[in-house]
Amino acid sequence: MAVPQWLNRSSGCVAAALFLAVSAVAAQAPSSSPYPNAADSDPVKLGWMVGSPPPADRILRFEDGSYFQFPAMRWSVAHFRELMPTVNVSRGLQPAAPLPRVLHDDIDSVEFKRLDTGETMRWRDSLAANYTDGIVVLHQGRIVYEHYAGALQPDGQHAAMSVTKSFIGTLASMLVAEGKLDPDRTVASYVPELAASAFGSATVRQLMDMTTGIRFSEDYADPKAEVWAHAAAGNPLPKPKDFSGPRSYYEFMQTVQAQGQHGEAFGYRTANTDALGWVIARVSGQSVAQLLSNRIWSRLGAEQDAYMSVDSTGTPFAGGGLNTGLRDLARFGEMVRNNGFFNGQQIIPAAAVADIRQGGKRSDFANAGYTLLPGWSYRNMWWITHNDHGAFAARGVHGQALYIDPKAEMVIARYGSHPVAANAANDPTSLPAFEALAKYLMKLPR
Repeated sequence: MAVPQWLNRSSGCVAAALFLAVSAVAAQAPSSSPYPNAADSDPVKLGWMVGSPPPADRILRFEDGSYFQFPAMRWSVAHFRELMPTVNVSRGLQPAAPLPRVLHDDIDSVEFKRLDTGETMRWRDSLAANYTDGIVVLHQGRIVYEHYAGALQPDGQHAAMSVTKSFIGTLASMLVAEGKLDPDRTVASYVPELAASAFGSATVRQLMDMTTGIRFSEDYADPKAEVWAHAAAGNPLPKPKDFSGPRSYYEFMQTVQAQGQHGEAFGYRTANTDALGWVIARVSGQSVAQLLSNRIWSRLGAEQDAYMSVDSTGTPFAGGGLNTGLRDLARFGEMVRNNGFFNGQQIIPAAAVADIRQGGKRSDFANAGYTLLPGWSYRNMWWITHNDHGAFAARGVHGQALYIDPKAEMVIARYGSHPVAANAANDPTSLPAFEALAKYLMKLPR
């Protein structure tokens, strides 16, 4: 991979780009994997960061990029707070909302056909194929399946990657439903500092649906791609003495240039979510981490605090910095499935969920080249399947997923550490598995 020269001599920045610019979703997975399988790359068996101190060849650091090299990253995704600066997302002081358990062991034997080869695969086998670190399945609000692997434990937290975007989109949808945010107003009318950037003339709706016309390449092979400048700006480590670029997310967003016309097409770009996070912070008077805590996390009955990675000025990474417990991710999904109602209260307006579920323009999405997602669309930072179950999802690189099937009354929360960032690497054994499980659960007696 070619990278800008200064990144080669600046500690940690290459790896930071791989984490902080988490959106290489459209890339295709290789036909045969050059990586060790889930069992051989198990971070517990490999002994990363064990000892006082760990052996030299088992120490991972943010500063030198070792923390995000596979297979070491399988440990890091469940330990980011130990490696980089973060801000807390408090669960508050209320008791955790209960999640009743009615486990179904035969779920492991549910079969489906892979999208890529057509071969039959069992649910259990798909978890290892996708390097699953943890998965929780809710049916009618009850845990029917729970599995952990790798470095994640039930009381641990894991990087949500770009699933974070759907949390930010939900916050924006909530503010729109409450009349506090006008989606038809321009970004510059809320954040004047972005008036001279490509974001300034875009509407908030175009940010929320990622239909802005901005120049933001996430081609990691191109050393001039904007993704590198974005990653460098968000990297909290000291910059080289000769560094002259933006030093924070806010500074970077002011440099984004126009490319194409706003509203013409869907284009998945992490910078859109960062800009939306700025709009939300300006409208609410709180950072996205504070707002998430005050309006959702502290009311959800979460078991654990969540946290977000931050840049050198303490700004939360709206595009992909959230880390949560797995069951709490499932709680959030269950709240959304129930039209914003959970833990005995209406947490977000039902109108906000309805707006998400209606989806965006399928024609815009079709031109984006997601061959494994035919008929899908994108709305409010959520991925909408438009299948006959009305399923929709939050998705993140390396296998992070929150899949909600309203008809089957099912929520699947999954964290993973797949060596390939692109969801195209795990969709062939994930999407049909989710659909098969929905059909299985619908046959169970109520």
